Amino acid sequence: MTAAPSISPANHSKPWKLDFVLLAAIWGASFMFMRMGAVELGAFATAGLRVSIAAAFLLPMLLARGHGPLLVKNWKLALFVGIFNSAIPFACFSFALLSISTGLSSILNATVPLFGAVIAWLWLKDRPNGSRILGLTIGFVGVALLAWDKASFKPDASGNATGWAVLACLLATLCYGLSASFTKRYMAGLPSLVSATGSQIGAAVGLVPLAWWFWPDHAVSLQAWAAVVALGILCTGVAYVLYFRLIERAGPSRALSVTFAIPVFAVLYGVLLLGEVVTPWMVVCGLVIVVGTSLSTGVVAH
Repeated sequence: MTAAPSISPANHSKPWKLDFVLLAAIWGASFMFMRMGAVELGAFATAGLRVSIAAAFLLPMLLARGHGPLLVKNWKLALFVGIFNSAIPFACFSFALLSISTGLSSILNATVPLFGAVIAWLWLKDRPNGSRILGLTIGFVGVALLAWDKASFKPDASGNATGWAVLACLLATLCYGLSASFTKRYMAGLPSLVSATGSQIGAAVGLVPLAWWFWPDHAVSLQAWAAVVALGILCTGVAYVLYFRLIERAGPSRALSVTFAIPVFAVLYGVLLLGEVVTPWMVVCGLVIVVGTSLSTGVVAH
């Protein structure tokens, strides 16, 4: 998930439903790939490789469109967005997936619009109406119930504590919300490809030193390498292209609602490919979060 810069009005005459499903499926798979990479490479190396590969994938496209000067001119903004919209969240989720399931982390990721609405309220003075305030309340109640059930700060048999993992996921979603308001305020009007590419380069600047410092001292399997390549090219590079095209064709509200479909695919991949278990309580809390987030962002009104 990423902040959406201002772009041209939606062209609703163009087909968008396939892009919506593909994007949800791709971003749902990102949790599985992060887990596969982080188990062997660690959180910082996984996140660092992801943004570096994504930057290398997107940069030629940006240069081919002649946006190089714009990127250079706005490099400070891109660095900030890269740190808060990619570097910190990707590292947090990679860390969290070492001790919690992909399904749980994806449900927590669905709170991104929730935090975005709160930060926009506090920072941009985008005051929500009554139904949106109700949605914020419902959404945060869902988060509290889910965290209360799943978060424990006592290390398990492998030395991991799920409480820190849950907090890491929530820190990631808070950063997404912060970067969304920052983008709206300071980067409106920039071509989406400039924001996307610049943010990945900025994230790489922040993460590569940490990835090098925490690089594993053991051999890394081909499976882990394939996972981070898929993360960088498919789940970041290609996903960005689909995401911004979805905003253009379907409008920002529908594009934002893709966040609600991501857990469906993430849970499905986790159960079928990783053997994870989804509890009824996770499903109930997830539905509460989705309902609250839908109301808080006004998606249900469209």
